[in-house]
Order: sequence, then structure tokens, then C-alpha cells
Amino acid sequence: MRYRSCLLFILTSLSFGLYACAQQDDKTTEHPKNALPTVPIPSQEESRPDPQFVDLFNGKDLSGWIDVNTSPNTWSVNDEGLLVCTGHPIGVMRSEKMYENFILIIEWRHMEAGGNSGIFLWSDARPEGNRLPKGMEVQMLELEWPFIHARNGVPRPLAYVHGELFGAGGMKAVPDNPRGSRSKSLEHRCLPKGQWNRYVVVAVDGTVKLSINGKFVNSIRESGFRKGYLCLESEGAEIHFRKVRIMELPGGLANEMNTVKPVK
Repeated sequence: MRYRSCLLFILTSLSFGLYACAQQDDKTTEHPKNALPTVPIPSQEESRPDPQFVDLFNGKDLSGWIDVNTSPNTWSVNDEGLLVCTGHPIGVMRSEKMYENFILIIEWRHMEAGGNSGIFLWSDARPEGNRLPKGMEVQMLELEWPFIHARNGVPRPLAYVHGELFGAGGMKAVPDNPRGSRSKSLEHRCLPKGQWNRYVVVAVDGTVKLSINGKFVNSIRESGFRKGYLCLESEGAEIHFRKVRIMELPGGLANEMNTVKPVK
């Protein structure tokens, strides 16, 4: 009799415990009255079209570009649909609009030994004493330049001619591969006059990564400007450009302090 009573007590206690646990689980799985629906709501970003490349040079004319301080004869489009720069006078032409974060593809070739040119990113497009503006310069030099401009018979560093990155016109930046205040490429990949070179430039939030002829080899960061104009440079020698394409990326850390003032 005592055994039956004990067994009944144990079973009753166990049943009550299981019931209590079940009740507790039901409470934890209940949804608050003010809970948000689980169906995802498309954000503004999701409704935007995917970034696409667009041509900055149409192969026909200079639409989309504005001469800053060169001449009507400095820039032209030849019968092959190439953008030709005579190199004279020294100066730049700029893009109509400003850009913040983007991927830029540009193909170029020098036509003279020791030719000098480049493209400015995030530029203020306001030339100063040397006729060139402030901004991040992506250097384009022909391979003979260090020898033609030797000092006391000693050639200049070869790093000059393989896509150096630097803040021009006094703009500050931090080089990842320092050569003074400039960032030098880790490999010599540029080709000489008459041959095409391809730059892929990734510019995001003050950091620039440069691919030369199929490989990323240079970078620089903490640019003083993070939104501005693109400028193509004329600096003493004929240079040709063909593919000039850009993909704009979502905005980031550009603000009033690091955005150039619009040119009127």
C-alpha cells in the first residue's frame, strides 16, 4: 500500500512538472503583440538598379569634358575614334560632373619617348602655378622619361614610370608603398611608346587601388579629397586615350570638408 502511494505521488509530480515546462515553452514562443512582421521589406538600396559601366569618351567628340586651361587644339578625336592630346600647352580638361566612389577603366599610349601625362581623381580642377590642379594623380609616364630627365648623368628612379600615385598640388595622402610622399608600384608593368596600357582604378572613401595591365600593384589612402572632378592631363607630349569607362559606386564618407567646391 505504501509502495502504491509513493508511486502515485511520483507520477503526479512528474506530470505536473512536464505540464509546467510545456506552459513555459508556450510562453517563450509567443510573439509580442507589437512585433514587426517577418516578411522582408525592400530597402531603398534594393530598389536601385545595379551599378553599370558607362563611357566617359564616346569615340566621336569631347562630350562630357570641359577644357580648363589648355587650348581648342589640345584635345581632339581622330579618324580611328581615339582621343588625342597634343601635350601643349600644359594643363587639363575636366569631367562635367564630380565623382565620389567609382571604378575607372582607362587605356592610354604615349606616342613620344619620355612622354608625360596622367589622370587626376577627386580634383578641384583649379590649376595653380604649374598649370595643374590639386587632386590624386595617377601617373602616366613613358618608359624613357627617367633617362631623358637624368640628373648629373644619373637616371631618375624607374618607379616614376610605372603608375605612381600621389597627392598633387599640395593634397595630402598616405602611400602604401612609400617613395617619399608618393606610392610606387610593386612591379614594373607599363609598356613603352606606341603600345597600349590599361589602368583599372578603384577609388573608394579616400583609398585608391591601381591595376596596371591586369594586376593590382599600387595603392594609396587617406586622400584629402574624397569627391571631385576627373581631369585628363596635357604635359608636353602627344598621348592617346581610347576606352574611358566608369562605374559609380554607392556614396560613402565624402562630406563638406573633403568634397571640392563646384566649378562654376
